Amino acid sequence: MKIIIPVAGFGTRLRPHTLVKPKVLLNVAGKPMIHYIVEQLINDKIGDEIIFITGFLGEQIEKYINSEFAAHKRKFRYIVQEVPHGLGHAIYCAEPAFKKDEETLIILGDTLFDVDLKKLVDNKYSVIGTKRVDNPQRFGVVEKNKSGFITRMVEKPASPEVSPSKDAIVGIYFLKSSKLLFDSLHRMIEKDIRTKGEYQLTDALEMMIDRGIKMKTYNVHGWLDCGKPETLLQTNSYILKHIIKQKKYNFPGSVIIPPVFIHPSAEILNSIIGPDASISKNCKIKNSIVGNSTVNDNTEITNALVFDSVIGHDVKLKLETNKYNIGDNSEIDVQ
Repeated sequence: MKIIIPVAGFGTRLRPHTLVKPKVLLNVAGKPMIHYIVEQLINDKIGDEIIFITGFLGEQIEKYINSEFAAHKRKFRYIVQEVPHGLGHAIYCAEPAFKKDEETLIILGDTLFDVDLKKLVDNKYSVIGTKRVDNPQRFGVVEKNKSGFITRMVEKPASPEVSPSKDAIVGIYFLKSSKLLFDSLHRMIEKDIRTKGEYQLTDALEMMIDRGIKMKTYNVHGWLDCGKPETLLQTNSYILKHIIKQKKYNFPGSVIIPPVFIHPSAEILNSIIGPDASISKNCKIKNSIVGNSTVNDNTEITNALVFDSVIGHDVKLKLETNKYNIGDNSEIDVQ
């Protein structure tokens, strides 16, 4: 089995961070989001090759993966999507890596999952990861028959009349036949079948269903979106609470409120860190409060209150300490 991980997106909703770094290399709970995906695949011994579909700043992803996982005997391949034509087109770019018909696992590189992948791929049928949501118009959804097989997929249904389904597609696809996948993708591109101006993977999957491939859903409870600053922080909080083991930190003169991640090389002086804060390597935090935030490598924060924030690497944030002489019945509003 081969794994395809598309990581070619521009990450426009996470700018300015993604102007100089690919979205999948942004830190959550002390590690780039792509690290958690690759680490789980290796630990669970799933697949014999991982194929990354790269694009903008893709050389950074290749450098990180090759360096971080050099000790593991796992084959990595990098294929460039020269022009961004949608997720379906990104997957189609992986076709040269497949020399035979085999099982394929597709995992979106900018979304994290708290899911048993070994159980997911141990299926008689092709499987699409889904989760029940209250706002299906934001996502692609699947419709099923009484036997539980998928009959239809709808990309971001505008109303219940378009599709009554609330089973959102989360970004994990286990497909039994790579040949039928690429045949359908080829047919879609050859006939220029687009949805919302792009070649969508869901359109190719519907073609596979029309050709008799049986697909079922797999409930993914832990679906962790990293596409916007606020959802990236929610994912950071979830991982701190549920996935990584909390350590006991001792920084004299400072208060640490778990859950947090603080890199061993970080310096914390006279500060309050947490809850839900991640402080990366070589950071220096002095006379500050940092909560529900991620602070990336080599950043210095002094005399600041930092909440609900994503702070990049090599940042210097220093605020002046003010002296006040304020009388009774006064009101000070500092914006």
